[in-house]
Amino acid sequence: MRKPATASRPAPTNEETLAQVQALLDDSTNDFQSVLLKEMIAGVLKLKDARLDTLDIKILNRTLKELRHAFTVFHDYRDRLKVSVFGSARTQPEDPNYQLAFRFAGCLVERGYMVITGGADGIMRAAQEGAGRDHSFGVNIMLPFEQGANTVIADDPKLVTFKYFFARKLLFVKESHAAALFPGGFGTHDEGFEVLTLAQTGKSNPQPIVCIQAPGCDYWDHWRRFITDQLLTRHLINEEDLALFRVFESEKAAVEEIETFYRIYHSIRFVDRQLVMRLKCRLSDDQLETLNTDFSDLLERGSFAQGAPLPEEHEELSLQDLPRLIFLYNHRSAGRLRQLIDRINSFPLSSTTASPNTSTAV
Repeated sequence: MRKPATASRPAPTNEETLAQVQALLDDSTNDFQSVLLKEMIAGVLKLKDARLDTLDIKILNRTLKELRHAFTVFHDYRDRLKVSVFGSARTQPEDPNYQLAFRFAGCLVERGYMVITGGADGIMRAAQEGAGRDHSFGVNIMLPFEQGANTVIADDPKLVTFKYFFARKLLFVKESHAAALFPGGFGTHDEGFEVLTLAQTGKSNPQPIVCIQAPGCDYWDHWRRFITDQLLTRHLINEEDLALFRVFESEKAAVEEIETFYRIYHSIRFVDRQLVMRLKCRLSDDQLETLNTDFSDLLERGSFAQGAPLPEEHEELSLQDLPRLIFLYNHRSAGRLRQLIDRINSFPLSSTTASPNTSTAV
């Protein structure tokens, strides 16, 4: 098993730790971050009396360390749009899907995106070769075989390594603005269904999910047929859930799908029971009327309305100039919400289109 290199760092003394804790407790600003950190310290102290197994404590400790490091690595790139790329570690360079992943990643970088992969060989290496080291993140997993970091991303500061899959998958979803799936094995399906499940249940923000295969490869055709024949016909999913993903055989078409998703739509945020959708341009009265006519099934009550940023959004300074579409969302169908976004993106652009910071909010 290849383990990540870690810089030796002396542990703080008891006196240093106590001083840091006391400084936090004495902080009277009561800002939200300080409140959360105090809650975390209280939660750690409760572990002493919880009589948990040592393994439970080790899992908590390792997860906190890994996520803290990963969040720090991604923080400096929070304003860059990113695409998570999944696929087999066994795909060879002569495979058309390898070459397609290479071209796809290169095309993304030309449009200003970065790529996130599992950091191993196969499709992951192809995407990082296409994107280049400077535009790549590696989110590796410690395994006894296959998953050591590829030479493109090895030793790069943007390579992070996890012991647990659940923490690794959190990074893939949290830090990305789109997901691209190439043919792969159990791991690719695990990651793909994780992304789809989070999208379907509304536990992640809407984002394009593209399944990409080389011309002549029917990998995703068979998968989509299974989804339709087994899940849809048995009423295990709804018809609109099929809008959550699309299949492509061209890197240009797949990138165009991602670009189109952010043509007018920018991001969403929930404020109490209201869904606030940030847009890059204001909708016309006719366009707003179309939404109220065709997508009223998404409303808990009331109607779609445009407005200014709500007071609760005051800390997101870079998004203050974006117009808002505000409504009471009934949370019944993420697939229909995706169809709403597609409809908005199909509208002609207004003469005034905002050019905000490109990051999206979580």
